[in-house]
Amino acid sequence: MVASGRSHRHVGAMADHLLRALKDEGYGRCRVEGMPHCDWVLIDTGDVIIHLFRPEVRTFYNIEKIWSVDSSHMTPTHQAV
Repeated sequence: MVASGRSHRHVGAMADHLLRALKDEGYGRCRVEGMPHCDWVLIDTGDVIIHLFRPEVRTFYNIEKIWSVDSSHMTPTHQAV
């Protein structure tokens, strides 16, 4: 999951809220990276990874492009179904 907050404070508040909700649902052992600065917070629940960005940081890293598939170079036998 990828989402954006408006500021450092907003990203931190979203992360805090998600972590509390995840703990209430039994996912209390989530791994968290990036909380001190709140430019990009990553929450790994084990089954789902949540990325929370400030807009400028999200644009800079363009993480959605990492998961995009450019099928123009693939042959018909190698294209995803």
